[in-house]
Amino acid sequence: MALEPATLPRHELVGLDCAVTEAADPGLPGVAGEVVRETANTLGIESSQDGRVRQVPKAAATFRFALEDGQRVVVEGERLVARPAERTEHRGDSIWR
Repeated sequence: MALEPATLPRHELVGLDCAVTEAADPGLPGVAGEVVRETANTLGIESSQDGRVRQVPKAAATFRFALEDGQRVVVEGERLVARPAERTEHRGDSIWR
């Protein structure tokens, strides 16, 4: 399955450029960098400015991912809450279609 906006929530997120656009914690919007770690409930985003890795709760944030072809995709964190192995194996219809 190709990485495109419609299928992003079912793909591996580690390695993608990401920015937090909205969050319940007022200190999280603006956090941006590369996703270096993913758990069931958090994304570890390494800042390109200082190399610091910030753990961002998926359920309490909205993320903007940059795809290799330059497209930007905004995803509600609730759509990403799951163990990465289970989320990437999900075969149901995408709400993005």
